[in-house]
Amino acid sequence: MWSEICNEIQLFISTCYYHSTILTPHSTLLTPRIKIKTMNKRPKVAIIDPNTLSALGLKSMLMNVMPIMTVETFGSFAELMANEPESFFHYFVAMNIVLDNRQFFLDRKRKTIVLTVSQNSPLTDFHCLCINVPEKQLVRSILAMIKGAHPQGKNLPPIPRVLQQKILSDRELEVLALIVQGYINKEIADKLNIGLTTVITHRKNIMEKLGMKSVSALTIYAVMHGYVDINQI
Repeated sequence: MWSEICNEIQLFISTCYYHSTILTPHSTLLTPRIKIKTMNKRPKVAIIDPNTLSALGLKSMLMNVMPIMTVETFGSFAELMANEPESFFHYFVAMNIVLDNRQFFLDRKRKTIVLTVSQNSPLTDFHCLCINVPEKQLVRSILAMIKGAHPQGKNLPPIPRVLQQKILSDRELEVLALIVQGYINKEIADKLNIGLTTVITHRKNIMEKLGMKSVSALTIYAVMHGYVDINQI
């Protein structure tokens, strides 16, 4: 499920920007009060999960959504503790590790996201992310966490000037918005009153300009740049 995103990630990082925030279990938007000591130092996110494949897959997706973050993976709580745990902006943690080290994460629950395999988690004190879902749903869940991000990237390094440049034309943005909403080429042509061949050309140009090959990657780009509301996908 993750191989295509893994191949695209380096190209995607140069085109996307993330304003970090998470939801509490009661849907209150919070950003951990961590001061970045230098403007050149990237905020860090930790994934703590003994399942290596799962951790690497989530790392690839988080790097798509949070390109200005450094994402590190740890196979155990001991590994995390040996690598300056307080330096991380957020923890994405397997449930069994939280259960074994509950007090540590309770003290830091504002920046802890528990990785679960079911929608009904017993850890009601934490915000949870179910990872045992289809890729599209997982992308949507991660994007939902950042929907209410603080304006202007508060508490984070400023967006580089190069990332503020407009990459796609107005028509390409219209086509992009319809692609990520699930419309097929023929439907896009009908909605925009353009030829099918023109839609195919726009679609090819969009993917080449952004360096992306999947609809999931296009969806992340469109939502993160405000071209499509998350409720439309």
